[in-house]
Amino acid sequence: MPFSGLAARLTAGVDLRRVGTGTVSGTGLYQASGFGPLAVAGSLDVAKGAVGPLLAGRRRPFLAALAAGAAVAGHNWSPLLGGAGGRGISPALGATLVVAPEGTVVLGSALGVGRLAKQTGVIVLVGLALLFPVLWRRRRWQGLVLALSLTLPMVAKRLTGNRPAPPRPDRSRVLLWRLLFDSDPAPAEEAGPGKQ
Repeated sequence: MPFSGLAARLTAGVDLRRVGTGTVSGTGLYQASGFGPLAVAGSLDVAKGAVGPLLAGRRRPFLAALAAGAAVAGHNWSPLLGGAGGRGISPALGATLVVAPEGTVVLGSALGVGRLAKQTGVIVLVGLALLFPVLWRRRRWQGLVLALSLTLPMVAKRLTGNRPAPPRPDRSRVLLWRLLFDSDPAPAEEAGPGKQ
């Protein structure tokens, strides 16, 4: 269920797939509708990530990790949005809140610092990388499976985006930009200095 997309449509009449980065995310919702709708939809997106791991239970940590990854993947490629979606951070926060609270601290800190620094894409990527040593140290193999289950769909969404990449001769550079900054480069950035 794409809560941010629904909230943007209900409160501002906006389809988040058609504005800004095309991401059906909290950032897009905040830009379209403000903090109130973001708080409600964001809470529902976090809760969405917690449901699967809660149903799996503490005695089945590997199943809980896979349920967490499924929640992130469903959020990122919602069938209700024709395969478009968000970036997965909200359901990942909900899943880690249930399964590994230290992961919530890592991801929440990365999101907060990224917003303050206005470099959310880069700093959240660092947070995703930090999940591996933090969860390994605290939970060993169970933590590693959780980190993989959350990170793989989030990195895949960064690389694929919501809009297909137009054919370009420098596709590897576009993919690297997407991975690092979680967006497509602007035409001037693609050309680079001296190439305009």
